[in-house]
Amino acid sequence: MEITGATRLVGVFGWPVSHTLSPKMHNAAFAALGLDWAYLPLPVPPERVGDAVRGLPALGFAGANVTVPHKQAVLPFMDELTPDARAIAAVNTIVVRGDGSLLGHSTDGGGFLADLARLLPPPRSDGTLRPQPWRSGETLHALVLGAGGAARAIAYALVRSGAAVLVLNRTLARAQELCRGLAEALPDAQRGALEPGGWERIPHAAGWADLIVNCTSLGLHEGDAMPWDPAAPLLSGQIVYDTIYNRPTELLAYARACGATAVAGLGMLVQQGALAFEMWTGLPAPVDVMAAALRT
Repeated sequence: MEITGATRLVGVFGWPVSHTLSPKMHNAAFAALGLDWAYLPLPVPPERVGDAVRGLPALGFAGANVTVPHKQAVLPFMDELTPDARAIAAVNTIVVRGDGSLLGHSTDGGGFLADLARLLPPPRSDGTLRPQPWRSGETLHALVLGAGGAARAIAYALVRSGAAVLVLNRTLARAQELCRGLAEALPDAQRGALEPGGWERIPHAAGWADLIVNCTSLGLHEGDAMPWDPAAPLLSGQIVYDTIYNRPTELLAYARACGATAVAGLGMLVQQGALAFEMWTGLPAPVDVMAAALRT
């Protein structure tokens, strides 16, 4: 890859960013489409977030992704937020518009739904999700583990898509806070579609769910405890989706042993990256190329 004065630049803000896979998949996508673009890792310490964001238009960047710990810190520097970013109070994609103003998006929820689509029956004509074929009733039941930024984005996307969502967290107050915030952002949400709880409810909720999503960091490191009660068996028709993608997790191994469908979060990374790619370039993202780049 050669970078010249004509190369359009994008990148990712984070601290640290040495682990990021995003440059690999985006630069593969640019090369596949013959675009003179480059995607750079941009390590930004917390105290310099404002300087970094304000520098994007001045440096001619088309935009940037934002990863931990900056997804909320960049909010005050956006000129406009999309409804999704406003609802979850976080930005993971910045678009520099023609006049130099900054538009903040969140593609995490959309990326999750795009990857989930291959695992579920086709949605209804109004976009609402259907339950698993073995499930009686009309509503997809989703159990979200955790109450951080990923849980907020995914719970919001699921509720907007008509799912009944139960958010369980080790600290109940954080799950309650998450659900209150989303209920305020979605005043027209179906009553009872979003409910908080503590982890002691896992055994009772296990058989209720079509879909179980781990949004905690448990499993990120070898030796981590599993974010699940092993006394609560999983069902063969359930989907267990772990947003962790850097290593095989105990949760997914347990899900496979129970006969459930076990899915790591790499597809979500690809799909949220594809959404950002399309926002910056205005072109359809070569999703297969991006996914292949992460497998090599």
